[in-house]
Amino acid sequence: MTLPVLDPDLLKAFVAVADCRSFTRAAAALNRTQSAVSMQIKRLEDRLQVELLHRTKVTVELSAAGENLLGYARRILSLNDEAVGHLREHAVEGSVRLGVMDDYAALVVPPLLASFAAGHPRVRIEMETGLTAAMLPRLGEVYDLVIAMHPEGGADGQFLRREQAVWAGAPDRSIAELDVLPLALYPQGCLFRKWAVEALGTLGRSWRLAFVSHSLAVVEALVAQGLAITVVKAGTFPPRLRPLSERDGLPVLPAADIRLHRAGMLSPAGALLADHVAAGFAFGSSQSPGLLARGQGGGQHLEFRPEDRR
Repeated sequence: MTLPVLDPDLLKAFVAVADCRSFTRAAAALNRTQSAVSMQIKRLEDRLQVELLHRTKVTVELSAAGENLLGYARRILSLNDEAVGHLREHAVEGSVRLGVMDDYAALVVPPLLASFAAGHPRVRIEMETGLTAAMLPRLGEVYDLVIAMHPEGGADGQFLRREQAVWAGAPDRSIAELDVLPLALYPQGCLFRKWAVEALGTLGRSWRLAFVSHSLAVVEALVAQGLAITVVKAGTFPPRLRPLSERDGLPVLPAADIRLHRAGMLSPAGALLADHVAAGFAFGSSQSPGLLARGQGGGQHLEFRPEDRR
């Protein structure tokens, strides 16, 4: 009896659905239509003659067979990437200019770049951090790729993940007694700064801009000393800070979409890095606290629902 062959494309769709627990989010992560992903899952189930997923109107859960397959699927895809990368590493070379916001540059992107560099040692990566709102107009001229933050539901770029904006303060400092809230925020152009100011204004809460910095480390240090509060992403929440909420008298903030933007005329090296970054987000291959903060990362475990561009 001939055993069925596991198609990596089908496994990639299965892993994406398993990680996202949603056909819609998996399709967005894979840059495919929902019907195409559903068809791939059906083909995989038919080939294996087992049900891999339990579908409801609310969510998607793995069956027992799906749980068993998931580990093998990740290993097969990893070996596939390793083999392809090894064969291509001597053929692909060049430089890729990447723009990214400061917190992702520190906590999320480095493991992705390290794994990419291991498979493509001839590709040189030049990364710049800062407010990506100012980088996007120069995409193709100064940058080949930009990982940027947008208001939830935007259509530009490839969706990578959703981030909830969260207030953060010192763990041992109450803000209840403060008449005027001191804020530590990024410069003008930061979406979180815009949201914070607008939300406090709507609430009628007095505030002052005490500190402005491009550096996440500087903002975090000031807040940790109780000198101000700030706004951060739930996925990269600093472990030495305390999340603040409506119980602290603060307004709920919106969620943001993290999206990957590619230059129109992207080199082979740039295309490889873009695909690697997208795969890292879709399948959780990076062991960074940013990508795994809702599960097993190095930072605090934070669960925020619902799941100034930096």
